[in-house]
Amino acid sequence: MHHLKITTIAVALLFGPSVQADLPGQGPRLGQDRIEQATIESGSLDLIDIRRAGLKIFSTPFNKLDGYGDGPMNPANVTQPGGRPTLGNNGTFLRVNGLDGQSCLECHSIISNASVPARFGIGGVGGSVSNAIFQPTLIDVSDDLDLKHAAMNGRFINPPFLFGSGGIELIAKEMTTELQGLKDLARQKPGQPVALETRGINFGVLVYDGVEFDVSAVEGIDADLVVRPFGRKGEFPTVRAFDQEAMKFHFGMQPVELVGKDVDDDGDGVVNEMLVGELSALAIFNTTLERPQRISSPGFEKQSIKLFRTTGCASCHRPTLISNSQVLSYSLPEVAEDPSANVFYEVNLAEAPSGFRKAKSGGIEVPLFSDLKRHDMGDDLEEFFGHPLDRQFITARLWGVADTAPYMHDGRALTLNDAILMHGGEAQKARDRYSRLAEEDKAKLLELLLSLRTPKNPAVDLSQGQD
Repeated sequence: MHHLKITTIAVALLFGPSVQADLPGQGPRLGQDRIEQATIESGSLDLIDIRRAGLKIFSTPFNKLDGYGDGPMNPANVTQPGGRPTLGNNGTFLRVNGLDGQSCLECHSIISNASVPARFGIGGVGGSVSNAIFQPTLIDVSDDLDLKHAAMNGRFINPPFLFGSGGIELIAKEMTTELQGLKDLARQKPGQPVALETRGINFGVLVYDGVEFDVSAVEGIDADLVVRPFGRKGEFPTVRAFDQEAMKFHFGMQPVELVGKDVDDDGDGVVNEMLVGELSALAIFNTTLERPQRISSPGFEKQSIKLFRTTGCASCHRPTLISNSQVLSYSLPEVAEDPSANVFYEVNLAEAPSGFRKAKSGGIEVPLFSDLKRHDMGDDLEEFFGHPLDRQFITARLWGVADTAPYMHDGRALTLNDAILMHGGEAQKARDRYSRLAEEDKAKLLELLLSLRTPKNPAVDLSQGQD
């Protein structure tokens, strides 16, 4: 196995000249036995072995010998990983722009907030205390700007759960493949508008003029027609792509696949901080976590779903999307426009632990309650990051919502009723229809949402009996 390279100089800088890395408790928390990409690709490990390695990456509280943190502050760019300052020059934590925890588990640990006390476990949501404060350059607590409220110009992000993410990624990859096919069709028919529709979801119209594509009528997706279901703005096509950036932002752990082998990209004295195989194991672990469940009686569900549709909620929160395949593939390197490229591993999501229900068509049913499309959510939810997507958010997936308060992208809604009433923009009409419902019908619709539960014991096959 590969061994982390740490120079004597780096150890002295991090711990002082009198402390050695081989003293008890002073070594890297990942240890020396680390998983390599070649080992995964060799087929010598079964899925449980790979998932246990992924759980290790997910749960380990990294320290500076693992590569936690950035190097010297870069005054020219204090928001990007690599040269961020730390609070009070403590050399470790920042909190307002990452460097805000030591492990993924810290912010993804609440399985259910519906019970008191909350039920904790692996892969859950984070409470409001875990919100990420993303790249602010201004935080105005005392209202110096005279806005009559506190303000910031970054993003405030409540951590979502990871359950069922394999099904999400599979659906997104298939939708991307279909949209790329429509792009090819437009290229073959210059001047003719081509409707960008996949799984009954419309992403607008594409026209090829013989030289370039006119994307002015494309909506809810980037111009490259890649479905990006991860991140509240729809920024990442795969869990792996999300994890790459999360490692840098939250921990200052630099992935080798981004910075290169033996390269100290952030100048903290440590190289090979997050190995390629470790990112693969983490992505496989995250995407094979159990899926959320729906718990309700068939008669009740029929009435509630009807209300969900007639109010217009289901136009964006699609109850179920169905895949063509049951198999999720993992690629390296990933090619966003071609999810079938460079595949090194595959998992059948209809089997345990993911356990998605098989569809009659041969794929799986993914009851996500989302269309994986961005929508304008109106003035009240607008962020002020100076970005074209400040008003847009990918449709929130509602499965598991009964257990995962607080709600909305930043956790501002403490109840489901509050969350619905905060919808605006493209969701304004649906919100108004909900507001006009009789109280008994509102109750039926909310009961539907309260039937959407998280899995009870996620990753229990990996966590029990482990040191």
